[in-house]
Amino acid sequence: MQIDQLRALLAVVDEGTFEAAAGALGITPSAVSQRIKALEAAAGRVLVERSAPVRATAAGTAVVRTARQMVLLADQLRADLGEGGSAPVDLPVAVNADSLATWFEPVLATAAGWPDALLHLEVEDEEYSADHLRRGAVVGAVTADPTPVAGCRTEPLGSMRYLAVASAGLATEYVKGRGHDWERMPVLRFNAKDDLQHGVLRDLGVDVVPPTSQVPSSEGFAAAVRAGLGWAMLPEAQIGDDLDTGRLVLLRQREHRDVPLYWQAWTLRTARIERLGQAVHEAARALRPVRRTSLPAVGGRG
Repeated sequence: MQIDQLRALLAVVDEGTFEAAAGALGITPSAVSQRIKALEAAAGRVLVERSAPVRATAAGTAVVRTARQMVLLADQLRADLGEGGSAPVDLPVAVNADSLATWFEPVLATAAGWPDALLHLEVEDEEYSADHLRRGAVVGAVTADPTPVAGCRTEPLGSMRYLAVASAGLATEYVKGRGHDWERMPVLRFNAKDDLQHGVLRDLGVDVVPPTSQVPSSEGFAAAVRAGLGWAMLPEAQIGDDLDTGRLVLLRQREHRDVPLYWQAWTLRTARIERLGQAVHEAARALRPVRRTSLPAVGGRG
């Protein structure tokens, strides 16, 4: 398995088509196809499904992970030998939308100063981002799972606190006694995997599904809460001073969810991966400390 063949495999899987992979590599689609066929011949099995988009087969998934590591090592060796001149290396990372919209932002500013690496972000629920590591699609992931994926190490980052809030108008409209009419008050969800709000309803003993709107964007989700489309669990960092100004109302004084986050990355230690991990940990100082009572949210927020 030659390094140019492995680069072709990664390009095809990452870009989704042979044509796009050819553009990324600066070669012809025919050359990409020849390299993939040679790699499959060396492996003795089909590695990619010729679909739209192209997908790795079960065997291809195993090769993709090793290929990504070998390419990183090869480029690191070139740098160590002072050869240089190679194109910047892609560093794919899985991160959830709420983190990307809040505490993760300084990582972007740090990565802007890296001349030898390009950051490629995959937005995924923190409950599911570890799957990207298993498939070799990313070199690191922000995840709610403390159990390391095989070949990876796990390091605690901190906790994101979510508060149950609504616009002042919505909260007033659904007042019931000393609380709120949780069965009737409209609620939001990020996507089908988002269980934060319904976790609160279960704790309250609500066994019916209130009117539910879906907004699959972290910024749009917060805007929908402020607009009164429904109540939801919002990260503290997105609430800002809205509770002080009265724009948002805390629905339950003691109701919050602390979602612990972890950095999972390959045990393969290269300068680029180590630098990436340092940037993530530096940015994570904005998070709350992980407490033993902090529980991962089932079906977290994208």
